[in-house]
Amino acid sequence: MTDAYVVRRCAHPTPVPERDAILRDPGYGRFFTDHMAIASWTADIGWHAREIVALEPIPMHPAAAVLHYAEEIFEGLKAYRHADGSVWLFRPERNARRFDRSARRMALPPLGEQNFLASLDALIRTDEPWVPTHDSSHCLYVRPFMFATDPLLGVRPPQQATYTVIASPSAPLFGSGVQPITLWISAEYTRAAPGGTGAAKCGGNYAAGLAAQVEAHAHGCDQALYLDSAERRWLEEAGTMNICLITSDRRLLTPSLGTILDGVTRDTVLALAPEHGLEPVECRISLDELRAGCADGTITEAFAVGTAAVVTPITGFRGDAIEFTVADGGPGTHALDLREHILDIQFGLRPDTRGWLHRVV
Repeated sequence: MTDAYVVRRCAHPTPVPERDAILRDPGYGRFFTDHMAIASWTADIGWHAREIVALEPIPMHPAAAVLHYAEEIFEGLKAYRHADGSVWLFRPERNARRFDRSARRMALPPLGEQNFLASLDALIRTDEPWVPTHDSSHCLYVRPFMFATDPLLGVRPPQQATYTVIASPSAPLFGSGVQPITLWISAEYTRAAPGGTGAAKCGGNYAAGLAAQVEAHAHGCDQALYLDSAERRWLEEAGTMNICLITSDRRLLTPSLGTILDGVTRDTVLALAPEHGLEPVECRISLDELRAGCADGTITEAFAVGTAAVVTPITGFRGDAIEFTVADGGPGTHALDLREHILDIQFGLRPDTRGWLHRVV
């Protein structure tokens, strides 16, 4: 069955002056474009009814499975305007493959890479005027998601599902420039356990993390840092970001996959590390090693990575009876260089030697 999306343009798009005002100061995730992509799945037919339609509320039966059992997954990626006016996505194939892995883990129907890419292309082309200008440092954040719609209170794999993509013009997550963050090492909350949903990008993981985020803010920190659920010893990831460390012998360390998200930016940083004279290493990292390394200078930098955060320096850690600083308490040079490298590729300021960019317009 074709992956093409039929475009049905909205009758009342946002007036141009209003849209221009939004694009000058979009904030993060506050405003939305005029259209959305939508497709339906049923066990007997498969995926069908692929359309681009006006952004509008989604009708749903009160017994829909997503409302009761959180049968939902999502992705997040960005579209970038280049200097010549063209619009590009960054490594969307990885998001497509992760979306299908998340679907299988949550017993939802896999969408398929071509269907995923077709939905993004169709929506962004329809709402292309919403992609911010090249000189603004803003981008268009794109949010694909899928949820079960069966009107049944029984617990079972879904027989009906809806796939949707919405888009939001966005400024950098932490405001203009680079703003270092401090992480709270949570002793009370964990993110995932072996065999759980830690590697899936599902809404329940994020909802369960809100209490840890509140805890972090209560202690004057920007985000939580989770330890493993079994021993409460090994670093996992921050609330919405993977973490990386730089050592004095020029290694770039990041926790191994398994119970954490296989981040696209994480993978990008690992791939670019050798170009910055760093050896990429995926391994288990203990809290004791982090604390001792920051104390004796073995760990020279720490930073968080993610689609929204890109590369964000971490300058300190706090926890119950714990508080320590990374190096001199300022952003590390490797973190800043990697951040600039990634952004330059995304915005077309540096050659894309790996074929990471996907042209939309």
